[in-house]
Amino acid sequence: MKTVYIPMCADIVHSGHLNIIKTGQNLGDVTIGLLTDEAVASKKRLPFMTYAQRHEVVSNLKGVSNVVPQVTSDYRPNLTQLKPDYVVHGNDWAPSARQQVIDTISEWGGELVEVEYTEGISSTKLHQKLKEAGTTPEARLKKLAKLLNTKKTVRALEAHNGLSALIVENTTVKNEKGHLRQFDAVWISSLTDSIAKGKPDIELVDRTSRVNTINEVLEVTTKPVIVDGDTGGHQAHFVHTVKTLERLGVSAIVIEDKCGLKQNSLHENVNDHEQESVATFSAKIKAGVNAKINDEFMIIARIESLILGKGQDEALERARNYIAAGASAIMIHSKDESGKDIKEFCDAYNTLDNRRPLMVVPTSYNSIYEAELTEWGANIIVYANHLLRVAYPAMSQAAQTILSHDRAVEVESTAIPINDFLKLVSRN
Repeated sequence: MKTVYIPMCADIVHSGHLNIIKTGQNLGDVTIGLLTDEAVASKKRLPFMTYAQRHEVVSNLKGVSNVVPQVTSDYRPNLTQLKPDYVVHGNDWAPSARQQVIDTISEWGGELVEVEYTEGISSTKLHQKLKEAGTTPEARLKKLAKLLNTKKTVRALEAHNGLSALIVENTTVKNEKGHLRQFDAVWISSLTDSIAKGKPDIELVDRTSRVNTINEVLEVTTKPVIVDGDTGGHQAHFVHTVKTLERLGVSAIVIEDKCGLKQNSLHENVNDHEQESVATFSAKIKAGVNAKINDEFMIIARIESLILGKGQDEALERARNYIAAGASAIMIHSKDESGKDIKEFCDAYNTLDNRRPLMVVPTSYNSIYEAELTEWGANIIVYANHLLRVAYPAMSQAAQTILSHDRAVEVESTAIPINDFLKLVSRN
């Protein structure tokens, strides 16, 4: 009997998938190459269902004889191993991937059979409908840990209100391979939350106000949320903050090892900064770990040693202690534009036996590509303040233009049309 290979994500099974399987069944014995969670995430997004759940569904579909894992978005390794007589695929796929399949199976006389796209059915549209339906606090909370287990690097962008959170939620681009690129998580920055409220970034905005911003974001997104928790405050207060964020469905809080009047780390005068002792900060981490209920809720320890010029050894020693105290991940911060000190820290950090995920924030060293940071060992990359920073000049220029011209028509060329503006938050 002829053999048939059908690559498939099968996260949301619909009639288009069934049509492809039926076509394959008429040609021979059908093997589904089921993309693993890692393969799906590298191609478009984190799947709703785990690989085991998707395997259970696909294995029970009529016409499927066998299901094997496809561990990358590249079809060729499985094809070379299985050497099927036919590969069946929908005709709505990237030309480069199509040609790779044709070239590979031609080596043993295999044939590509393409199935016409099923009109009216789209996994992307179905995914959008599911996003509009929302998520639960528990599901959202666990999503960051799942992403870190699935992707090499998680990409986060700051949001300071509901509108900016919608931008993080909905912005996507396709790369040269046709793979979908998007932000995996939302970063709620203390800096941008403070500045958006017209306040200095000195922990002046109280917890109730911070929680209000978090709720604005949670209401309009399905992505996991990482909260900038400043120093975490007094240890007893930090315990309550952990419980509050966990209840809301936040995935992680980042706290920095500074004390006294908190100043932003990128502030020019480093003499204003005072670093907390290792023992005191470790105790705060332990208190937060003991307070949380879900293992997936992450307490991320941010190290300020490089910012304060204390060197690599001091930074690495703090990382060891914070991990021993129970930190779920480490964030290393720097304002060296070259990124050399970050790479040096990564090289040393990667040798730790009990290494945890590493977060970096390339605000100063912004010329370094994500691929480089990933190669260095970064697991979470945070673009920490960019949406508000680009919004302010645009708003300021619009205000000046209106005053200069005594009317508003001159700003229309750079403003979103009012009808499009109204549709930003519509649910059609």
